[in-house]
Amino acid sequence: QVQLVESGGGLVQAGGSLRLSCAASGRTFSSYAMGWFRQAPGKEREFLAAIRWSDAYTYYIDSVKGRFTISRDYAKNTVYLQMDSLKPEDTAVYYCAGSDYTFAILPSEYNYWGQGTQVTVSS
Repeated sequence: QVQLVESGGGLVQAGGSLRLSCAASGRTFSSYAMGWFRQAPGKEREFLAAIRWSDAYTYYIDSVKGRFTISRDYAKNTVYLQMDSLKPEDTAVYYCAGSDYTFAILPSEYNYWGQGTQVTVSS
């Protein structure tokens, strides 16, 4: 049974930073991909970034490139999302996800999901 547990969400002022963590248990993702998504009220779940576990190759959508950084700690089986220069429009529930593909950016390509953590950015 795979479990992904996110932490690190909260309330921050615009321009501030947060670091989200996603601890994986039940299996290792050494050959697969991990990703971060978010969902704002009334909107669809949006892909943000992904990392290939084996070599830490990363991919970002344009709106977060340069502000968000995805990384992984191989030994801790944990993925992080460092979020800097936060904006009010970044307010959403953030989810980490694990994929059985080597690399993935579509929600349908992810098999395992965390419970989500709320991020609220005040103006």
